[in-house]
Amino acid sequence: MISFEEMTLSPEMLRAVKDMGFDTPTPIQEKVIPAIFNTPNDIIGLAQTGTGKTAAFGLPMLQQADTSNRDIQALILCPTRELCMQVASDLEVYAMHLKNFRITAVYGGASIQGQIKELKQGTNFVVGTPGRVLDMIRRSVLKISKINWLVLDEADEMLNMGFKDDLEEILIVTPPNRRTLLFSATMPNEIAQIASKYMKDAVEISVGKKNAGAEMVKHEYYVASARDRYEVLKRIADINPQIYGIVFCRTRQETKEVADKLMTDGYNADALHGDLSQAQRDHVMNRFRAGTIQLLVATDVAARGLDVSDLTHIINYNLPDELEIYIHRSGRTGRAGKSGVSISITHSKDTKKIRDLEKLVGKKFELKQIPGGREICEKQLFNLIDKVEQIEIDETQIAPFLSVIFKKLSWLERDELIKRFVSVEFNRFLNYYKDSQDLNLVKPGRTDKDRVAVENFTRFFINVGSTNKLTAQRLMGMINEFTRNRHIRIGRIDIMRNFSFFEVDKQFENDILQSFKKEEFEGVRLVVEVSKPSNAPNSEDGRKDKPKDHKRKMFKNSRKDNYQRPKKDDYPGSKKVEHQRAGKEDYKRPKKEEGRRKRKYN
Repeated sequence: MISFEEMTLSPEMLRAVKDMGFDTPTPIQEKVIPAIFNTPNDIIGLAQTGTGKTAAFGLPMLQQADTSNRDIQALILCPTRELCMQVASDLEVYAMHLKNFRITAVYGGASIQGQIKELKQGTNFVVGTPGRVLDMIRRSVLKISKINWLVLDEADEMLNMGFKDDLEEILIVTPPNRRTLLFSATMPNEIAQIASKYMKDAVEISVGKKNAGAEMVKHEYYVASARDRYEVLKRIADINPQIYGIVFCRTRQETKEVADKLMTDGYNADALHGDLSQAQRDHVMNRFRAGTIQLLVATDVAARGLDVSDLTHIINYNLPDELEIYIHRSGRTGRAGKSGVSISITHSKDTKKIRDLEKLVGKKFELKQIPGGREICEKQLFNLIDKVEQIEIDETQIAPFLSVIFKKLSWLERDELIKRFVSVEFNRFLNYYKDSQDLNLVKPGRTDKDRVAVENFTRFFINVGSTNKLTAQRLMGMINEFTRNRHIRIGRIDIMRNFSFFEVDKQFENDILQSFKKEEFEGVRLVVEVSKPSNAPNSEDGRKDKPKDHKRKMFKNSRKDNYQRPKKDDYPGSKKVEHQRAGKEDYKRPKKEEGRRKRKYN
């Protein structure tokens, strides 16, 4: 490993590096800095967030900048306001020993007039988000016709956020002799297309495997019923008392609900989503960065560009639809040489996604058993004892109260005092987890090859689906309502177009069959039957479960008997029907050979 001194950095840059406390360059810095100095090529840098990319391009660009020139020499584009501010702040620190050097950040959510004023006063480097940069260009305030450098930071995130058209419009007005540096955690086709179209003789520098996750991140997953997802989240938080992380949800509504539940249940949590104003967002982020909030519940869009150090956990409340998003989520922990854990709360139907993620990330995902009440209570107890051992005592603050406290507790023996002291905090966990259930859907001890759901679930067919406005939530509501039992464990739910399947704890099989009799949903008389799973060894042809003639069942359910499937010639508009309407009898369907001969020779 080479040192910063061996990279031909100027004295000003070396002083900045030393002031920042950097000892040795990170892998991306070790490769990119010499490449910028020693080659004229454009550069594609593939590395995760938090690997030191800003210093990798910032130090050599600042060293080669002309401080006497007031024209804009570099444009750095970032996907979000937070990342834009972070990059601008880092560059200002690296440029602290350069005289009269100015860096301006332009982004949405702040006064555009103040940013316009800064640009008109003259600046050397501009860091901005694509939308605000394009707005400034159209106003003829931001002039980039003479820039030497164009940096696309976290380019894949910018494309994910829908900035492709904005990026292309900006790239078109940049000078052809500029040097382009593109940094991305993944390399989707859209990035490759932009690189081939707008970059010349690009050199690809990759740290780790392409599209791979951060090296210091451990990947774990739990398998649970959909209805137990929130309970599993709480157990993850309880088994990790020092947790400091982000919980990723799919939708704004889910984000709000999960955050509200956590706060109601006494956890240090808050939400970050698109419905928050910029002031509210800044307030939440300041509290999270200060460590006041242990769990930040967020959507992918709201958390883009979020740069927070020392995160211990990333929790995927749901797996993302696009696998590449998982890399961005998990890459927010395990930074700067520190380890982190990415946890996914999954269902048995997510097995294929887990396998695909393992291939993408290049690591094995560890199947973990959802912790039980006894395990959590034990962990919390020893965490409390550790706190007591490590607490700093401020004699001056507590001295006035000690005499009264000693007198009040003097009747207690040492052992009794310890027991009471521990119980003050510990009793709530004991009471909460006293009758806790096992939430695991997967048997312990399974090999990687056969991680499948526990065979204590019965799979049912029901004759309504999405066309009847059935959703998983409404189906779970029907199960609770019709059985009058809210403690039935529900497994996988598959909502089809005209029918659906659901899994329920096998011990409640008869309850389901009996309770759904004579019930209706959206005007349809319900039919519920036991169905064989798609992977059952004795299922027909080994194919996915198809209830025998479900169309016939639905026809009978509408109180029509003697159902017969109509033949092709019996449909309105067919040749047979038109023949009969013309008063002709004895219609005979022409043979295939006759039809062909007629078409050929007539």
